[in-house]
Amino acid sequence: MKSLNELIKGLIKENPAFVLMLGLCPFLAVSVSIANGIGMGVAATFVLVCSNVIISAIKNFIPARIRIPCYIVVIATFVTITELVMKAYSPALNRALGIYVPLIVVNCIVLGRAEAFASKNNVRDSLFDGIGMGIGFTLALLLISGIREFLGAGKLFSLTVIKSFEPALVIAMPPGALLVIALLLGFFNLIKGRK
Repeated sequence: MKSLNELIKGLIKENPAFVLMLGLCPFLAVSVSIANGIGMGVAATFVLVCSNVIISAIKNFIPARIRIPCYIVVIATFVTITELVMKAYSPALNRALGIYVPLIVVNCIVLGRAEAFASKNNVRDSLFDGIGMGIGFTLALLLISGIREFLGAGKLFSLTVIKSFEPALVIAMPPGALLVIALLLGFFNLIKGRK
């Protein structure tokens, strides 16, 4: 039951983007298309899940004063694996995501979950926490990417949705991501306030 709660809390109660407001850097840069959002979400989820599990498994062997550098080494290992796999099997996506894949190493969601959760809980709960937070991050990226791709380019999944649609180019730029995030936060707070 606790593991299921850990999984669900990352989706709604502690969504990294809309509740905790963590890891917003990728939202600004790579959320111009749904394909980019899926790619970044899957990459971050893989790193989050794997690093949570390993950190939870080795937490008792790491001296307290060097725990953060050790966590960064573990996270960097999985980011390197992710980047190499992406370069080998999806070079176009790797080029589109650019520097933001290596920056997962210092993403505050991944480091925050390592320090706040994985270092204090067992492997199973850390696994479900990583999955839940990763899925929550991915869903937030998909929502923002979908809105930005539709309003900024008139497309979804790179396919034209409405032929006579005049796109709002500001939405396709990084300030557009801030605008979309702000409007979504306002919407979610409005719904939360009504409950």
